Amino acid sequence: MAHIDEVLGPDDDTVTFFQPRAMVYVTMLWVVAAVWITTLGLFTLLRLALGTPPTGADLVVYCELALIVPVVVAALILLAVWNRLGWLHSSMRGLDFAATGRRPVHIPWAGIGEVALRYRGPFTELIITPVDADFAEPGEGPGRPPRMRRRGDRVAYLVDVGLMSPAPEVLIAELHRRLPTKV
Repeated sequence: MAHIDEVLGPDDDTVTFFQPRAMVYVTMLWVVAAVWITTLGLFTLLRLALGTPPTGADLVVYCELALIVPVVVAALILLAVWNRLGWLHSSMRGLDFAATGRRPVHIPWAGIGEVALRYRGPFTELIITPVDADFAEPGEGPGRPPRMRRRGDRVAYLVDVGLMSPAPEVLIAELHRRLPTKV
């Protein structure tokens, strides 16, 4: 009897998707900058409402903070996840993936019930729903448990793919090639 992971054919058609560090840094930079500059603006409005308007020197300090803090915070975030960015491998054996900072998961092609994308842009997520939870094989190693979404008795795995290279559209095309009825 054949094992579900047994492959008859070439094992050299693996397609790898990964998150480039530069893309992650730039995305974190604009997100942190947007939040930080909004916070500085609200702080300035609060000072005006309380009757202590900021001086010219205060405004210069705020501008300096608006330029420095996002760069430093984004760099610290990237250093924290340096070797643990998300990835996905599509091969003859199945789908191997890990979300950022999470342990990897392997699901054979026969064990995948459905795949779909959620959200748009850099925040796009891939939702992988196995036919049964027993098909998913979480890996060992450092990191937190895989990202999962539970609805009733169904489990789905989530992978952040918005910044992956090649793009999420290429990922969906690859999954459609392997699972034409489940994408």
